[in-house]
Amino acid sequence: MAQQTAKSPVKGPVHEVRLGRIKATIWENETREGIRHNVSLTRIYKDGDTWKDSSSFGRDDLPLVAKVADLAHTWVYEHGKTTASVTPSESTQF
Repeated sequence: MAQQTAKSPVKGPVHEVRLGRIKATIWENETREGIRHNVSLTRIYKDGDTWKDSSSFGRDDLPLVAKVADLAHTWVYEHGKTTASVTPSESTQF
């Protein structure tokens, strides 16, 4: 019989910030030094009936990219000293 290894559950993002089509997804990573956060910036768009995302931004997207990045930075800074996870439903949308 094959031995099963224990897998840790896949964690989703701990927070999202969205302004229009621009979204920052914040991920929590446990390290030896404590909790660290990583941020993914994407632009969402619709291709036919399907929603997709891209990490490419046009000229007119850049002001929102800067604002979303700033809001994500603020969230990470405020939550960087805590170890409790936040549910993805606690996202910031404007």
